[in-house]
Amino acid sequence: MPKNLEEGKRWLAQAQRDTTDAKVLLDAQSYASSCFHSQQAAEKAAKAFLYSQGIRALVSHSVTRLINECAKFDTAFADFIEAGRELDRHYIGSRYPNFYAEGIASEYYTQEMAEKCLRYATSILNGVERLLGG
Repeated sequence: MPKNLEEGKRWLAQAQRDTTDAKVLLDAQSYASSCFHSQQAAEKAAKAFLYSQGIRALVSHSVTRLINECAKFDTAFADFIEAGRELDRHYIGSRYPNFYAEGIASEYYTQEMAEKCLRYATSILNGVERLLGG
């Protein structure tokens, strides 16, 4: 399986952009959307690492699952399992009103939740940046 650092860095650039977007949304008090973009940043950072290792088909959106795959190449990723579990909670719930009994997603999200998601996403992103030199 040939490594593909170029594709990994392309995904890393998108993860960095999603992190920036999560910060902007947090500052705008759009907490549900910020949480979703944090989840997306972490997902794409994990995929960046996996693509750089030569993995070709990545269809999962679960940060936890992707982190577990990353840990097969570098055991340091095991430190991000808790972050992945938290971020996975926001992939659907941050966007769809039928996830809740009543109201809309944004009514259930707080600044603290968005800050926590951003911290987790940033830690995963920083870890991948160190490994990919990006």
